[in-house]
Amino acid sequence: MPLQVNDIVQRLGGPEAAARLTHVSAEALRKWKQSGVIPSKHWRTIIAATGLSLGDMPGGPFALAPKDSPIMPDAPDPAANTDVPEGATAVLVLSDGSLWWGRGFGAHTLPGSGRVGEVCFNTGMTGYQETMTDASFAGQIVTFTFPHIGNVGANPQDDEATTPAALGLITAQDITEPSNWRARHGFLDWLRAMDLPGIGGIDTRALTMRIRDGGAPTGVLCFPADGRFDIAALRAQAQAWPGLEGMDLAKSVSCTQTYEWDETVWQWGEPPQPEDGGHQHAPRHHVVAVDYGAKRNILRSLASAGCRVTVVPATATTEEIMRHKPDGVFLSNGPGDPAATAVYAVPAIQGVMAQRVPIFGICLGHQLLARALGAETYKLDLGHRGMNQPVKDLATGRVEITSQNHGFAVDEKTLPEGVTVTHVSLFDGSNEGIAAPMQRAFSVQYHPEASPGPSDSHHLFHRFTAMMDAEPAAGEG
Repeated sequence: MPLQVNDIVQRLGGPEAAARLTHVSAEALRKWKQSGVIPSKHWRTIIAATGLSLGDMPGGPFALAPKDSPIMPDAPDPAANTDVPEGATAVLVLSDGSLWWGRGFGAHTLPGSGRVGEVCFNTGMTGYQETMTDASFAGQIVTFTFPHIGNVGANPQDDEATTPAALGLITAQDITEPSNWRARHGFLDWLRAMDLPGIGGIDTRALTMRIRDGGAPTGVLCFPADGRFDIAALRAQAQAWPGLEGMDLAKSVSCTQTYEWDETVWQWGEPPQPEDGGHQHAPRHHVVAVDYGAKRNILRSLASAGCRVTVVPATATTEEIMRHKPDGVFLSNGPGDPAATAVYAVPAIQGVMAQRVPIFGICLGHQLLARALGAETYKLDLGHRGMNQPVKDLATGRVEITSQNHGFAVDEKTLPEGVTVTHVSLFDGSNEGIAAPMQRAFSVQYHPEASPGPSDSHHLFHRFTAMMDAEPAAGEG
């Protein structure tokens, strides 16, 4: 029988010794006790230190949460019979061996395998099409915590990229039929056309809590056309995937050729307009946007702020960027580990800073700017993914409700002198923004082009244009 969390902590020598041995905080220990579960990544360490067995672990493969627990439903049992339950046509296999059976929808996966990546969760109540096409979700299978997915259907205008970057999706309920005047297709039809598999009927509340308490696991989503599942092969596939740390994904989602962008943010009820048409004035600034996985709505926001936008590939060098004679350089969002992308991105960014050209970064662009300034980045246990993330502007005290999608963060303790922290997360205190006045650069971790606030953060694009309007002060750079 599994032991209680308190029993395990005492066998480790008490709370301080347990925290030190497992490299977690006192807050993490508190969450263990609250949920009655110890994340699986710590089992090996605990077993080695105490001599206990796998079956003793709270929340382990042979443990079920208390039947009357309102916050932790029964955990899937990886040692359970692998026979396909009645009605199940798809399965999610996590790297700990657990099986989450459900109903498949969308595109089928290849025979004998599935889509493998990091399983994360997103708290947005809408924007599912934008989520699946956001390049920052490359290498990830997205769990939607909101149950009603499909309500607004799908249409070409809501794609953030030509090709979806996410690997698949997980829902609690079946995909709903569209009920929105903008819908051109049902979401199911869109998923099939985009070759995206999904699995429904999952207890997304239990899965989200597992991710919350143990970190984002590797998973394999399998929806075979023939209904056959090789569970041993799927478990092996999940366990073999190396994870996002150390993985450069920007190259795989970036454009391969330079192109121009002039479409602006949509006006309600009107078709998209080029920046120099419709209600807009001719662009005042020329911005080169480095595409690490840029969302279309970011490019629209730059155009609406009065910029002519030239988009260049992620691997563009300083010389290739400066060849366009930009008034400013934008560093886009994107997927993967910033430390890996920094190998080629940081030298280019440092070269632009040396020429005193204003720089604005978002998401991965924020992390890469920080690394170019000499700071470090690290992987968050959970990441921030959703449209209800509160961020505090330290200069004004103003709180913005933001949209976010990232699994890595800037370590502000490593920021050099002259670089200031401008924004912090009110969820976990992690860094959300920096400014480097001497280098004429600033960046934010969140997505100011999105509309959760709905327009709390749009002012940052005008801050960028104001920086391009201003001449550098004497001694800057």
